[in-house]
Amino acid sequence: MKRLLFIPVLAIAMIAGNTANSFAKEKTVMVGGAAMYPSKNIVDNAVNSKDHTTLVAAVKAAGLVATLSSAGPFTVFAPTNAAFDLLPAGTVDNLVKPENKATLTGILTYHVVAGKLDSKELMKMVKEGNGKASLTTVQGEQLTVMVKDGYVWVKDTKGGVAKVTTKDVYQSNGVIHVIDHVLMP
Repeated sequence: MKRLLFIPVLAIAMIAGNTANSFAKEKTVMVGGAAMYPSKNIVDNAVNSKDHTTLVAAVKAAGLVATLSSAGPFTVFAPTNAAFDLLPAGTVDNLVKPENKATLTGILTYHVVAGKLDSKELMKMVKEGNGKASLTTVQGEQLTVMVKDGYVWVKDTKGGVAKVTTKDVYQSNGVIHVIDHVLMP
C-alpha cells in the first residue's frame, strides 16, 4: 500500500519541481521585492509586489481583476504605493468606497493602453512623433509619452507627469512600466 501512495506523491513532486524549474529559467524583473514572471499575467505578478499593494487593492475595489487577468495584451503604467501617497490625504480611502467605483475605474483604466508597448516601441513612437507620442488609454483619453534624460515620461491631460522607474516588466498578457506618480484623466 505504501508503494502505491508513493507513486502519486512522487509525480506531484516532479510536477512541482518542473514548474519551479520553468519559473527559474524565465528572465524576471524584480519589482517590490518580488520576481515578475513573464509567464504569469499582470494581476498574478502585481499581487506579489510590496510596492503595489495600493494599486492591487484599487484594482480589486474597481472590479478590474478579471479584465487585467484576461488575454489582453495590455500596457500598464503602474503607480507605486509612494506614487499614491503623493495624492492629497484621504484620496485613496475615498476612491475605494463602493459609491466611487466609477471614478476609481476611470482613473485605473487611464493607466492602461491596449497592446504590448515595451520601452523600445515607446521610444520608437516618440522618435517618429518628433519628441512625443500620443496613446489612447482604455479609459478613452490620451496620454503623452516623451523621452528625457534617457527615461520614458508619461504626461496626463491635466499636465501631471510620471517617470517610468522600471521599464519592460513583461507579462503573459502584456507589459508593465512602473511609474512614480498617479496619472489623472
